[in-house]
Amino acid sequence: MSKKNSRPASPDSAATEFGGYRAGFAVLVGRPNAGKSTLTNALVGQKVAITSAKPQTTRHTIRGIVHRDDAQLILVDTPGLHRPRTLLGKRLNELVADTLAEVDAIGFCLPANEKIGPGDKYIAAQLAAIGNKPVIAVVTKADTVDRQALTEQLLAVAALGRDVIGEDGWKDIVPVSATDGFQVDTLADVLISHMPASPPLYPDGHLTDEPEAVMIAELIREAALEGVRDELPHSLAVVVDEIVPREGRPEDRPFLDVRVNLYVERPSQKAIIIGKGGARLREVGTTARKGIEALLGARIYLDLHVKVAKDWQRDPKQLVKLGF
Repeated sequence: MSKKNSRPASPDSAATEFGGYRAGFAVLVGRPNAGKSTLTNALVGQKVAITSAKPQTTRHTIRGIVHRDDAQLILVDTPGLHRPRTLLGKRLNELVADTLAEVDAIGFCLPANEKIGPGDKYIAAQLAAIGNKPVIAVVTKADTVDRQALTEQLLAVAALGRDVIGEDGWKDIVPVSATDGFQVDTLADVLISHMPASPPLYPDGHLTDEPEAVMIAELIREAALEGVRDELPHSLAVVVDEIVPREGRPEDRPFLDVRVNLYVERPSQKAIIIGKGGARLREVGTTARKGIEALLGARIYLDLHVKVAKDWQRDPKQLVKLGF
């Protein structure tokens, strides 16, 4: 996030500097499957982060950019904070910690349909220890509960803030639903209010600064995780080998060859991904291809290969090879 180091850091000066324009970075944190990626996509208005019902889906900090006439909000999506059980889990937590140190505001996501648990309290304590960042409690999935249950959850979230931070608690508490759009714009307003005075940090129309290869890998990973066993999400890594234009195609109708390797830890997991007679892998390719073609603006041939990298989550050399 080196771009942000060259700009003023005080939000209080926004009223006079840069014509009142604000721009900055906000991170959404929370335990796995708290709705962070879905909320990122809703705020940006387009899919930039993968979503899944499986926990620990997100592996990279995907930045989604919200453009407004008077502000620019760069959202950083992170893996869910959790007590790590593998070297990969430890590195994902370190990734979150590094991100928290660089942003201007933090959105702490807590689902409306789940009681506050030890995982939420663990994260809240970590956020409180930072001390110098505004933390906005975001009660996600508000559409999944009735009004009374939502009110009870808001009161519980407020109490958590007072317990870990003190009498003032969280800077704001905002209930949202990324599914039906409830208060998504309100959350954007609140986050932007904590951004410093700054000119725009990215060109207009820019939605993310993630490399295309990373976005492609995430789209494939999302497709591969749909409807599979609980064990697989933690064991699946996707690496884009190459993206090359097909020779002999006219410039106005390009065609790209996209070659990708999917890595799992055991032969039994390879069988799950491939499916009977290769049916499951073809389904993954069909689903992912649509999103990739929309991303690249061209038709593609998607060449998928599944490989076994034994216990890669616990192997430092394998982690580096797979981009972690």
